Amino acid sequence: MKITYWSDFACPYCYIGNTRLKKAIDDLDLDVEFDIRAFELDQNAPRDVQSTTVERFAVKYSLSIEDARKQVNQISQLGADEGIDFKYETTLYTNTRDAHRLMKLAQEKHPESVDKLATSLFDAYFVENLKLADHEVLMEIALDAGLGEEEIKEVLDTDLYNAKVEEDENIALSAGIHAVPFYLFDGKYSIPGALSYDDFKSVLSQIISESEVDDDKDSDNCADGVCAI
Repeated sequence: MKITYWSDFACPYCYIGNTRLKKAIDDLDLDVEFDIRAFELDQNAPRDVQSTTVERFAVKYSLSIEDARKQVNQISQLGADEGIDFKYETTLYTNTRDAHRLMKLAQEKHPESVDKLATSLFDAYFVENLKLADHEVLMEIALDAGLGEEEIKEVLDTDLYNAKVEEDENIALSAGIHAVPFYLFDGKYSIPGALSYDDFKSVLSQIISESEVDDDKDSDNCADGVCAI
C-alpha cells in the first residue's frame, strides 16, 4: 500500500494523525510506502518568533487568551494521549520552508532517512520547542537523520528544492486540498484530517478488503479517479 500525505511540521494534527496512522499500520502488520508531500500552513510565516502560539490562536479563532490557552492545551493532551511529550503552548512559530526543502533532499538522496527526519522535525517543534527556521537547528537534525553536512549546507544556503516544495503545494491546491493532514491511499482513497486510531484501522481494513475485489468492479463512491471512504 502507498500512502501519500500532505502535512506541515508546525501542524499539531499532522503529528498526531501520523502517529495514530502508524500505530494502526503496525497493528495490522501492513507493508506501507509513505510519500510525504509539503504543505506550508503559512508560506509567509516569519523566520523569527513574533508571537506566542496562544496569541496566534486567539486572533485566528477570535477567542479570549484564556479560551485559546484551553484549546491549545486540549490539543497538547491529544498528543500526550498518543505517547508524545506534546508542548503545543510553548512552540516557537517560524517559517517551515527550509525544513520541507531538507525533506526533499532526504527523499531524493537518502530515502532510508526520511522517516527519522520527519519524526525529528516534528519532535523539534512540538517536544523540544525549537525554531524550525534556525539553520543550526536544522543542520543538527538533518545530520542526526543521516544526511551529509555539505549537502545540507547547500540546501540551506540556496533555494535548492524550492520548486519541489511549491510543486507539492500546487498539486494540493489544484486538488482542492486546503488543510492538512490530508491522506491519499493507493492514489484512490482520500482521507482529510487526523482520524482516531480506530477509524484509521477501520479505513485500512476496508481498503485491504476492497483491494481483494475484482479490479473490474468499481466502487459506487468513486469519481474522477478518487474514492472517498
